[in-house]
Amino acid sequence: MVGVATCANPSFWVRTTAAAEAPTFELDIQPLLTRYGCNSGPCHGKSRGQNGFSLSLLGFDSEFDYEAITRAARGRRISPQSATQSLMLLKATAEVPHGGGVRFAVGSDPYRLLSEWIRQGAPRTPDDAPKLVSVRVEPSRQSLAPEQQIVLRVIATYSDDSQRDVTSAAAFRSNDSTIAAVTDDGVLEAGPVPGETAVMVRYCNHIAVCDVTIPLPGELAADVYAKLPRKNAIDELVWNKLQLLGMLPSAAAADATFVRRAYLRAIGRLPTPEETQTFLADSGDDKRDRLIDHLLVQPEYADFWANKWADLLRPNPYRVGMKAVWMLDSWLRDAFRRNMPYDQFARELITAQGSTWQNGATVIFRDRPDTVEIASSVSQLFLGVRLECAKCHHHPFEVWSQDDFFGFAAFFARVGHHGGLSPPISGGEELIFTKKSGELKHGRTGKTVPPRTLHGDPQEFGADEDPRESLVNWMTESTNPFFAKVMANRVWAEIMGQGLVEPVDDMRLTNPPVNVPLLDFLAEDFRRHNYDIKHLIRTIMTSHVFALSSVPNDRNESDIRNFSRYYRQRLRAEVLLDAINDVLDTEEEFDAMPPGSRATQVWTHRSSSLFLDTFGRPDANQDPPCERSFDSTTPQVLHLMNSPELNRKLVRDNARPARIAASDAANADIVRQAYLVTYCRPPTETETTRAIAHLDASAEDRRKAVEDLFWALINTPEFLFID
Repeated sequence: MVGVATCANPSFWVRTTAAAEAPTFELDIQPLLTRYGCNSGPCHGKSRGQNGFSLSLLGFDSEFDYEAITRAARGRRISPQSATQSLMLLKATAEVPHGGGVRFAVGSDPYRLLSEWIRQGAPRTPDDAPKLVSVRVEPSRQSLAPEQQIVLRVIATYSDDSQRDVTSAAAFRSNDSTIAAVTDDGVLEAGPVPGETAVMVRYCNHIAVCDVTIPLPGELAADVYAKLPRKNAIDELVWNKLQLLGMLPSAAAADATFVRRAYLRAIGRLPTPEETQTFLADSGDDKRDRLIDHLLVQPEYADFWANKWADLLRPNPYRVGMKAVWMLDSWLRDAFRRNMPYDQFARELITAQGSTWQNGATVIFRDRPDTVEIASSVSQLFLGVRLECAKCHHHPFEVWSQDDFFGFAAFFARVGHHGGLSPPISGGEELIFTKKSGELKHGRTGKTVPPRTLHGDPQEFGADEDPRESLVNWMTESTNPFFAKVMANRVWAEIMGQGLVEPVDDMRLTNPPVNVPLLDFLAEDFRRHNYDIKHLIRTIMTSHVFALSSVPNDRNESDIRNFSRYYRQRLRAEVLLDAINDVLDTEEEFDAMPPGSRATQVWTHRSSSLFLDTFGRPDANQDPPCERSFDSTTPQVLHLMNSPELNRKLVRDNARPARIAASDAANADIVRQAYLVTYCRPPTETETTRAIAHLDASAEDRRKAVEDLFWALINTPEFLFID
């Protein structure tokens, strides 16, 4: 242990005003229930409670909880006449059998607090009592040596400006306990591995975060970082973060690695051997920047990026019909071909009206006809705010309440639907329109909820107004804290292999970006350039950070989050299938697609493909659709090695292996061609020697030897991953 800091006051908690006040329910008891997990999801906070006793999750409904404790089951849980014999105390101390075990000991501070509250007649907190305004944790940012300990202190501030030390009543949670773990009492201990994490502190549905950094041991001269290359602001911001952690970036990637990476990240296909050789032969200092500009005007760009967004928006064909699926897919591809500004992209989707057979944007409302369902989708997709949890209870890791959820959902209460549906093939046309009126009832109170933006005030709309227009205006205004950031993070993740925030659509205080200034810069730059997606992609891809090697050095080998090197990622299913066909010079046949179509152009997942399903294509026929997976699995390895369909491609008479084997090319030239088309680089001397030896040894059946060579190259991580 390097060192331990202690709280100034170790008592259960201290009121800075009227310390002798009797404890009350909202002010004292509900935080106690949260601190000891009584109202957590696995315990009495689950939807139907536990063993006949139900509490609201994390104490979001004080009225319900008070009734459950003091009056439900004929009030048997508390006994003011003999407080120590109250069932709540007997269960919490396990003096009678309790599935949750011992929560605290007899005579402890929480025991005395709860028994005093019961003895006083279980009072509610008076209406005129000061209201909790905010919670802070001290320190809010801390740099620790490996295995060093400190004790966090939590301070609550009330509407009368009074403060309380509520450390012992707060709940603590580390986002990564391998970097820094935290006990129930707020003792924070750094692990042995350098890195950073966030520690969440919760008190009465208010949240604070302590950012923890464990730098790499060893001092580095400041000029080491000053000498690092800087092509744009991204580099400066990443180097600043690495300096804070004592890490150094990897060397720059080789040209051959860069050209393959750039093609796959920007347009989702391998460069041809001719494109690779042209780039490698270019001696210009700005050739990498010129390559990015060239890629962003290629026709494959629109199909590739529309295919990514189809994952997020593609509807279930069994709910909307096949023609509607095609219309939405066509709308997406057209939007990316025209490089539609992202704010307009969001507006046309969220405010869509008209026929699902004429305006593809309307299909999202056909797929999610329920008001609360479309609201959850819009908030998560365009704001990175997962409001779904708040539909039933207060969000467990954020500030969002049921009032926030239903206020946001109320913007969609006037969306009207007209038309029939007979899925899956004959799904009828449906019209989406704005009704003159419409309202949404609160899920808990049953009261009508007016539309309200997150952190905003209730709004009213006339009969001729569409509330969705007001919602999009708020989303796309420059002061919105979510809209530009979530798209900037989404694009960063697609290009760099992982997001500054993970998951990419879970923006919250308790899940902070790994580099806050960098995400702020990307979002602001995106806004200033009129939400131009191509500009955002170009900014990221022309940075030196994008061009780093994936090979670690001795001062970044433990880094998995701060982009001190490039993070390798398996090719997307459609991109991998297209890459195999490009390497072998073969074509795929897809249902409902013309001959010669690429996998990134397929408009429906009902076009069957065992390959695409094996490599993580999400299933839009499931409800809800499964997320795309980039995990490497044993079935994927076996499929590449043993797939009959892949073998048929390898041995086709008109495939690349057969053609070059039948040509007059020397074995050395064949090996070079194979490496250029597969890995986008020439073979090394060792690789050339071994491959030629294999071909020479099989001179009697050169075609089979060439086919074996291509099969071997395809079945390697260098082909399967973006390096």
